[in-house]
Amino acid sequence: MTDTLPASLQYLGAALFAVAVLHTFSTKFFESLAHRQTAHAGLWHLLGEVEVVFGFWAMVLMVFLFFSLGQHEAVAYLDSRNFTEPLFVFTIMVIAGTRPILQAASDVVNGFARVVPLRGELMFYLLVLILVPLLGSFITEPAAMTLAALLLRERVFGAAVSSRLKYVTLGVLFVNVSIGGTLTHFAAPPVLMVASTWQWNLGFMLTQFGWKAAIAVTLNALGATLLFRRELTALERTPPAQGQAAAPLRAPLSVIAVHVLFLAGVVVFAHHPVVFIPLLLFFLGFTTAYVRYQDPLMLKEGMLVGFFLGGLVVLGGLQQWWLQPLLTRMDATAVFFGATALTAITDNAALTYLGSLVQGLSPEFKYALVAGAVSGGGLTVIANAPNPAGIALLRGRFDGGAVHPLGLLGAALLPTAVAMACFWLL
Repeated sequence: MTDTLPASLQYLGAALFAVAVLHTFSTKFFESLAHRQTAHAGLWHLLGEVEVVFGFWAMVLMVFLFFSLGQHEAVAYLDSRNFTEPLFVFTIMVIAGTRPILQAASDVVNGFARVVPLRGELMFYLLVLILVPLLGSFITEPAAMTLAALLLRERVFGAAVSSRLKYVTLGVLFVNVSIGGTLTHFAAPPVLMVASTWQWNLGFMLTQFGWKAAIAVTLNALGATLLFRRELTALERTPPAQGQAAAPLRAPLSVIAVHVLFLAGVVVFAHHPVVFIPLLLFFLGFTTAYVRYQDPLMLKEGMLVGFFLGGLVVLGGLQQWWLQPLLTRMDATAVFFGATALTAITDNAALTYLGSLVQGLSPEFKYALVAGAVSGGGLTVIANAPNPAGIALLRGRFDGGAVHPLGLLGAALLPTAVAMACFWLL
């Protein structure tokens, strides 16, 4: 469908994509406008939400398509896009972000922490940054991002810690989730895009990517833990103040088991919205039956993230004309570094998908493309599909209620370099 669009519209799509990327780096500007121009504060606050950015510019693109091509062609373009990933991320965020799932994940991390001779908060921080990203290879990266962000929000980001710790933690988390899903062939979006076409199976992923990813994840987590060991050690778990709400009621094992079954069902049928969307509806009904064991569901956060990813799908569909020739002109070494850099300005799954369309690629080229794409998955909010979920859950803990894109980029550079070194040198 995109090949039949006029060249002028493909150029327009690339221009709007570039504007959207710049917009993600300018959200603080719109927040400042909201304080200066109070008559339109609501609009400026809306444009200052990073999750709104790509959906907004995708809407602008569709308006152009409707007026230039007509309703039939514009709708046909939308029908040609695959919105399974936005729907899946929304669904997995709602289920994985519930109190019973979070309680189970926290109990597992705390159990590991108790058997290791380190102070509780220090070990908790280390294990969340190692175990949960690697768990993403089995429960999918969006679920891992949701769990890790919620665990860190309650125990670390909610405490009186420095902004430097928050940004470094976010950078390490994003990079570790991006590479932590490469132990299998079905959990990381950039791997999933090529696994079937290139016949990459579980054994291939473990031997070519998985063990290297595990080393990089561990090194990044250890580095952040050692860097902030004093600040983390100083964290104290204080009891609730007088008059403060009591701790939430713990969910029984039976309720946790049902939640896990719903989560497993969604993961198994991750590529079939006709299955996982009804599962979500059944799940919503179950939560109303046991509301005493629930916190407010993350419907708003999930829908915003889905809107962001949906906009990325719409705009990304018009980038093939320049991305694919750029990739195919590179050798394996150039494509590794080029894919890492390009991932910062476009979704890494889009890069690998374009690579899967090219015939006759060498095994070295294929490895370099995917390794570079996952290595750069933590550099920006748009680099990897789960990143918007992490931003949505953690941004309220940052000064001004927003994550500065340059702060994230700077914090992710060193973890990205570690991931690149492990994938390229080992």
